[in-house]
Amino acid sequence: MSGRLRVAVIGGGQNSEHDVSLASAASVRAALDPGRYEAVALTILRDGRWLGPDDQSLGTSEAEGLAAALRVLAGCDVVMPLLHGPRGEDGSLAALCELAGVPYVGAPVRAGALAMDKWATKLVAEAVGVRTVPGELVTETDLPTVVFERPVVVKPIAAGSSFGVRLVETADELEPALRTALELDERVLIEHTAAGREIDVAVLDDPEHGRRVGPPLEILIDDGLFDNTTKYDGNAAFAIPAQLTEAESKALTDSALRVYEALGCRGIARVDFFLTPDGPVLNEVNTMPGMTAESQVPKMFAAEGLTYPHLLDRLIRSALLAGDVQAQGVR
Repeated sequence: MSGRLRVAVIGGGQNSEHDVSLASAASVRAALDPGRYEAVALTILRDGRWLGPDDQSLGTSEAEGLAAALRVLAGCDVVMPLLHGPRGEDGSLAALCELAGVPYVGAPVRAGALAMDKWATKLVAEAVGVRTVPGELVTETDLPTVVFERPVVVKPIAAGSSFGVRLVETADELEPALRTALELDERVLIEHTAAGREIDVAVLDDPEHGRRVGPPLEILIDDGLFDNTTKYDGNAAFAIPAQLTEAESKALTDSALRVYEALGCRGIARVDFFLTPDGPVLNEVNTMPGMTAESQVPKMFAAEGLTYPHLLDRLIRSALLAGDVQAQGVR
């Protein structure tokens, strides 16, 4: 079949979200319209080696695999870098695509790096008038001075899928939670618990309608924290669209767009909030959220009639438009 666009779909990665990323990549490859797109599979193994189409090894070392992967990318029209977390979503793959001169779906380098860093995200959000949960930055050298004063949430600064996130309700739980988080990141965030509904807003750069948000999603859990276990064990339920007043919906939309633009995001992002009696409070930003058909963002847009294959199509077209604009700017 001629005339199809070759789309490099990259999954895997060298972080705790490896399996989540593989699921996203497999789902995307299966859903891309075969009449318009040829999916080219690339996988980064946990040890940094690369696999190409048909799972063939692209080299015996990270350097050999990277060199071979670049040759594959050179033969593609656009890249879907579906890595979640460090060494992927944090701008690493965006930088690779930038250097290779291949258009790609998702956030550019700076936005990916800023959004992956939960502390930096808080600083940016507060600077543009979006409230965040009070918190402090902690490293291993700070451990002897950390004192339990109230229930808190402990989370690694740059891990995703809620890996290493713990709700700490007693003094005895604090140090073990911090040490667990420090196994995943050298910097850890301690945040006050937030009393509010958990509402997610997806922002899409739609080539047909411009920048817009999808129907908001509310996470419904009986008790506790929306942690990694709850995310993937089927115990969480979602309400789409979340039941909101007109004022609540406007406040969430405005805040999501303000943060998205301040970080410099592009293509797609999921902006997560706590909706408190005093308005939205930012939790975090995901510049490459889970992208299986059953993930939150695809379900949010499906609720208003944008099917999963059509969402992928719009992401690809948006990336190609962004690539054209960038190329013109370079010239």
